Amino acid sequence: MKNNSVPTPFALVIAAVITAPAGAHEVLTGDTRLACEATLCLAAGSRPNECSPSLSRYFSIHKRKWSDTVQARANFLSLCPASDQTPEMRSLVSAMANGAGRCDASSLNVTLRVWNNWDADGDRVFINNQMPDYCAAYTGHQYTNLDDLSPRYVGTPERGGYWVDARDQDAAVARYNDRIAAEDRRRRNDEWYR
Repeated sequence: MKNNSVPTPFALVIAAVITAPAGAHEVLTGDTRLACEATLCLAAGSRPNECSPSLSRYFSIHKRKWSDTVQARANFLSLCPASDQTPEMRSLVSAMANGAGRCDASSLNVTLRVWNNWDADGDRVFINNQMPDYCAAYTGHQYTNLDDLSPRYVGTPERGGYWVDARDQDAAVARYNDRIAAEDRRRRNDEWYR
């Protein structure tokens, strides 16, 4: 687990690039500054109001094909001078472009729906409990602080499991367990009356 109180090397590099004294080099402006700020904000577990302009710029990048959107977002983040300084920073930009905005619970509950063709009387669709590789790369990257905020899976796919935000996990587990207990009671009652 990453320590929230110690800045990562990446955060120190980005902060130095953004806030360097004018005598050291030009102060970043425009999309270059927004790219550096977006990189910091996308890596952080909490996002202050100061992140709004850079994240609005980042998430406003849309192309017709998803692969083109990912590439355009990566190109935007690459405007930050620190983005290409190390292999870790290059992998961070790639992880962010592929995962940011796609790895929250509501997105996972939509994109991970799978047709269930083995249970004739059950639900025909279930939600996969395996986080996609692009989400694992983003939320688990050594330069992000998202582990504690990553979505959690509640239940099992066969019994209607689903993804929830980390802060909602305890309440969701309680609701899920109550639902499963009620379903099991109904099944036992139905079998008893047969």
